[in-house]
Amino acid sequence: MATILLVEDNEMNRDMLARRLQRRGYEVVIAGDGQQALDLVHDSAPDLILMDLSLPVMDGWEATRRLKADDATASIPVIALTAHALQADREKALAAGCDDFATKPVEFKKLQGQMEALLDG
Repeated sequence: MATILLVEDNEMNRDMLARRLQRRGYEVVIAGDGQQALDLVHDSAPDLILMDLSLPVMDGWEATRRLKADDATASIPVIALTAHALQADREKALAAGCDDFATKPVEFKKLQGQMEALLDG
């Protein structure tokens, strides 16, 4: 099954989402901020990244821009996770290089569909 890098600073959100992903057979690697995600991505070789955008140390927009600028990680699909549900936020996330966008609170069934579309694509 696929490896997911979950980048989320909120412990409750992170734990809930990680458990749900693991129950569906995904291997989950966790980062608490954008810099940690960049540090972990080469060792964990994730198949997909779930990226919170509002993060300490380095936000998700910058972390995604750096991932997409690196030839070694540019092809890893990134789904932005954010509480900001405005169209402008979606456009900003996609402009930063995110492949898709999901709002919080996460509708897991919808997120899983987005994940599967990117993993199968």
